[in-house]
Amino acid sequence: MGTTICEYQPGLANVPAAESGISFIDGDNSILEYRGIAIEELAKKSTFLETAYLLIWGHFPTKDELDTFENDILHHRRIKYRIRDMMKCFPESGHPMDALQTSAAALGLFYSRRALDNPEYIRAAVVRLLAKIPTMVAAFHLMRKGNDPIQPNDDLDYATNFLYMLTERMPDPLAARILDVCLILHAEHTMNASTFSARVTASTLTDPYAVIASAVGTLAGPLHGGANEEVLLMLEEIGSVKNVAAYVDKCLANKQKIMGFGHRVWRVKDPRAILLQDLAKQLFEKTGHDEYYDVAVALEEAVTERLGEKKIYPNVDFYSGLVYRKMGIPSDLFTPIFAIARVAGWLAHWKEQLVENRIFRPTQIYTGNHNSPYIPIEEREFTK
Repeated sequence: MGTTICEYQPGLANVPAAESGISFIDGDNSILEYRGIAIEELAKKSTFLETAYLLIWGHFPTKDELDTFENDILHHRRIKYRIRDMMKCFPESGHPMDALQTSAAALGLFYSRRALDNPEYIRAAVVRLLAKIPTMVAAFHLMRKGNDPIQPNDDLDYATNFLYMLTERMPDPLAARILDVCLILHAEHTMNASTFSARVTASTLTDPYAVIASAVGTLAGPLHGGANEEVLLMLEEIGSVKNVAAYVDKCLANKQKIMGFGHRVWRVKDPRAILLQDLAKQLFEKTGHDEYYDVAVALEEAVTERLGEKKIYPNVDFYSGLVYRKMGIPSDLFTPIFAIARVAGWLAHWKEQLVENRIFRPTQIYTGNHNSPYIPIEEREFTK
């Protein structure tokens, strides 16, 4: 009988799953880098599409390369009418992440040729996915309300166009720039659950649309991308600064997770949370204060006071929902926006996985029985 000799790590905690040059985290010293560039530098100086190019191809584009990349994405924003018709049949009550996963997978039906050794095929897949995912998110949002989707506006940049497709109104330039920075902050984060899912799927040499659909399904969970939606619900439940202390006491007494706090990697305040908090302040200064921001700040202070010694601090999800809500974005679109951004990181890992691919086949530690008898059906007892 074969035996498995290894140390079991729940959740594969700290078990390396790949070698990667895409991003780097130092969770003790508040460092996040994309291809060696500090996230603070990219948030201040770059754009989402330039950052996506950096992540996927490993270097900053020249002006001509970036112009061509942006132009290609601009001209691939529209989706096939059959995909649009399929989306019209989705239930209005369905979650946008489920609609996005299904729609992303459906792209593979229209671009099914798998030429994973062809640079032009890879580039075309990158362009299509970056271009069409925002269109599908906006289209489902409008169609679930009984409205026709809004066609992309070729005169608008990536973030501005997405906000336009949601409302058919020209967004405030500050809001569009802040959304673009939010996309940069969410674009990549080393070997998180959805990225691992993407690499496992990619290792089978399936098409990139299945890779992205797999990652979207993983991101949808409340312990991953869905947490930002849960944070806003929590702030609304607390309701007021005066209720913060009692809420924290209740959560700690019941050993209940406080959404938006703590992270497997970050042992300090997530640098993305710091940047998002600053973005929230900028947005509120121009468009009006949000009372739930005060609740969030008070909650951060209370949790830090009670749990700071355990190195539990705000993560990226804590302030992002406040920013999106101020832009008029419904809370169930928060995670799809996360997905729009993270497509860049998933594609970078897909491309990297193909370089020296080996299909993932981890082992397990068996905890079941051996040599159990077959029990005839008339002798079996009901078990709960």
